[in-house]
Amino acid sequence: MKVGFISLGCNKNLVDTEKTIALFKEHNYEIVNNPEEAQIIVINTCGFIEPAKEEAINTILEMAEYKQKNCKYLIAMGCLVERYKEELEKEIPEVDLYIKYSSYNTLWSQIENLITNSKVEEKNEFEELVNRVITTGSNYAYLKIADGCSNCCTYCAIPHIRGPFKSRNIESILEEANKLADKGYQEIIVTAQDTTKYGIDIYGKPMLAKLLEELCKIKKIKWIRFLYAYPETITDELIQVIKQNPKICHYFDIPIQHIADQVLKRMNRKSDGESIRSLINKLRKELPDVILRTTVMVGFPGETKEEFEELYQFLEEAKFDKLGAFSYSKEEGTAASILKEQVHPSTKKSRYNKIMQLQQKVSRGNLESKIGKKFEVIIEGMTKNSKFYVGRSYMDTPEIDGVIYIPKTKELKIGQFVGCQIIEVKDYDLIGNIVAIS
Repeated sequence: MKVGFISLGCNKNLVDTEKTIALFKEHNYEIVNNPEEAQIIVINTCGFIEPAKEEAINTILEMAEYKQKNCKYLIAMGCLVERYKEELEKEIPEVDLYIKYSSYNTLWSQIENLITNSKVEEKNEFEELVNRVITTGSNYAYLKIADGCSNCCTYCAIPHIRGPFKSRNIESILEEANKLADKGYQEIIVTAQDTTKYGIDIYGKPMLAKLLEELCKIKKIKWIRFLYAYPETITDELIQVIKQNPKICHYFDIPIQHIADQVLKRMNRKSDGESIRSLINKLRKELPDVILRTTVMVGFPGETKEEFEELYQFLEEAKFDKLGAFSYSKEEGTAASILKEQVHPSTKKSRYNKIMQLQQKVSRGNLESKIGKKFEVIIEGMTKNSKFYVGRSYMDTPEIDGVIYIPKTKELKIGQFVGCQIIEVKDYDLIGNIVAIS
């Protein structure tokens, strides 16, 4: 039978999708990209905030229409199902099987039960599975080192959905990384809900620095980057490991959420404004070429005009290279959902717009400062008109950040690294010429 997949939400969800694809392939199913060809459609859903839930439900409904055509089985899994399985079964009965995240240990048994219409022996094939079918192209792959979260921020439903923080052991991570390297993936993107807490639960101390050192020993890997470093667990040891190992990209994705102490306290964040400012200064001192990305939230319950202004002024001064912002979303089951002084939607929208307008100016200035500088760039594709190659430097995480356009003056291959000198800025992207890097 032919199977099609749709993966929604974060890169951690994508890794789960890739593992599920591998299970189907190992059991001799054919994987297809067009849902019209699929006899089985699998949707891995996101249920983090309201827009993600709406997207997931709309996708399920859209795929349910294929049940009237070629599709025989429709399967939904993931975070939305974890939160609302019973409601979904009642409201969208067209789905033949809903698989909660917490029951992934018997994921394949559940699928076989559906397709063979018989009771099969339950096997824990998913959790220990290292094999994946990478869906992100030939240059990079995500490497998930932990799941769940124990931070219990008052606005976030992830601990309710994914459970407490649970690290993988270093041996299994390195086994997977070596397999990815052998398959030709030159960039490994280490990911978890909170990468900097890696290892605390099983080794009794943070082990990200040690893990990165071990990954650097894999010869075929050229770039290593890690995402979602919480400010309170970025240690001096971690900074020094990054400083000493040229394979590790000088790139930090630090979701600070806010800068005003009282807002951070109501969010149950573990850092305060002073420690965040100090960390940013330290990173820029220790790693002068460091790229800093962050995420901030506006409109958290009780956020005053003064607290928002403090955030705005901080972002104006800090000049983050990359920034994502979102308005507070009231999520049921979270501590923040019952807080008084919920901010009016129009106020949240206004504050969000102000932050994004500011960041547009900041980003432009940061990018213009790169003109004339040389960077090593990995070639990932071409524009539709075939006039430019599209590449990335260490400064850009794929699918999240910008790209570098390079005029096609010679033949290059996908996955090739070239020297590039920046000559122009275009919105959030750069344009450069091929040069040798001395």
